Amino acid sequence: MFDFDALSRAIASRTVLCVGDLMLDEFVYGEVSRISPEAPAPVIAVQRSETNIGGAGNVARNIASLGARCIFVGLVGDDEEGAKLKTALAKEVLIESILVCDPKRPTTKKVRFVSEHFSTHMLRADWELAVPAADEVEQKLIDSILPLVSRADIVLLSDYAKGVLTPRVIRSVIDTARKLGKSVIVDPKSVNFAMYRGATLLTPNRKEFAEATRSRADTPNSIAEAARDAMHVADCEAMLVTQSEQGMTLVPRNSEAVHVPAHPVKVRDVSGAGDTVAAVLAATLATGAEWETALRMANAAAAVAVSKKGTAVVSPAELRRKILPPASLAAEEKIIPAGISLDPFLSDWRRQGLRIGFTNGCFDILHPGHVKVLTAARGACDRLIVGLNSDASVKRLKGRGRPVQDEGARAEVLAALEAVDLVVIFDEDTPVKLIGEIRPSVLVKGGDYTREQVVGHEIVEAIGGHVLLVDVLPGFSTTSLVNRARGGKA
Repeated sequence: MFDFDALSRAIASRTVLCVGDLMLDEFVYGEVSRISPEAPAPVIAVQRSETNIGGAGNVARNIASLGARCIFVGLVGDDEEGAKLKTALAKEVLIESILVCDPKRPTTKKVRFVSEHFSTHMLRADWELAVPAADEVEQKLIDSILPLVSRADIVLLSDYAKGVLTPRVIRSVIDTARKLGKSVIVDPKSVNFAMYRGATLLTPNRKEFAEATRSRADTPNSIAEAARDAMHVADCEAMLVTQSEQGMTLVPRNSEAVHVPAHPVKVRDVSGAGDTVAAVLAATLATGAEWETALRMANAAAAVAVSKKGTAVVSPAELRRKILPPASLAAEEKIIPAGISLDPFLSDWRRQGLRIGFTNGCFDILHPGHVKVLTAARGACDRLIVGLNSDASVKRLKGRGRPVQDEGARAEVLAALEAVDLVVIFDEDTPVKLIGEIRPSVLVKGGDYTREQVVGHEIVEAIGGHVLLVDVLPGFSTTSLVNRARGGKA
């Protein structure tokens, strides 16, 4: 857990130097109602269009949207599209843009034709010259970038392989940043990770990572294993692999890999989601935050971005709502005594298409290990129900002297947590009856269980749900805390 508001304030005092391929993004929206008689392709009746700053420019916009300052260096052609981008960037108060002009190349432009009703991309047309910048342009880029490194708290390279980040530009920027003690984040396009040697963090997507490492990269474990060799090749401190709806896996060089599931959202458009991830990682790490904090910030930001149309930016308020979802009920309304029907809640949530999660326990003395499981559980669903063993149930399971706190006190503490939507007290030794009533989409327990040991896993999996095991936090258990408090051995 981290203090989001304090982190947000810290981000607002940081400066990110962003270098990369700038492009103009145009989205043409319309309705698809028939197939063309001339060719077997959909016909789109155009209704409206939107033009946005895209590519690395979208990274810069996301950095500024978070409240940080961004120094942006990019490349444009001497054309109408380049003029539009210059004008648009000039309006961004927190972005200082330095645009090198290459009259021999067009400004990169992407036009996407999108079905308005289904939010489906039908066609994309690109105008580009995807070759490395000419020697004289390359030198202009280097001369523009290097004096700016000392002014930044962190450096971000956004590589779309459109010509800005040549091997020489990359090498010059990384070497300069390292000499000045600045971290460098790279959103890579090349599958030759050695090209980014010396960067602090690489953020490939699963496809890029699989191609670069010649691995399947289909599970967090296989990603972690392949990333160890890849980090040696790239001489980087960490690697973060984004996996769309499968979440993100962060592999630091000197600690265990961390995987977070994607936030369940209705995906409207994935355009620019990688830009958002890179921007949030850079802005967060610029504050000195830990790897896992940056990972969870980026994961939440990706969920916000894909729920919007077009090339979108994420605001601190949107990010806060995703990381700290507002309680749907007041604390006193969240507690449901044993034997009371949950139908009013379940029916309403299902009608809204919300994903319901469930976890359970005695929660006799709430500790950081509990908080970690509850937070992870809430991140995997839209509404989290916590099953709480009644006093009689705890006494049967834990023996004399337990519970330390009665069920009312335990329920009140749980209900005060923003991650928890309902606390349901049950009298049985296991919550299997309660799980059968709730029929959750995701069932969450600590990683000291196996899937087969989790009560109710058969019920959940039979309806297409899944079991999520969250790594336990070493050194925390209620039993050891109680024993310690009573003067016994932990």
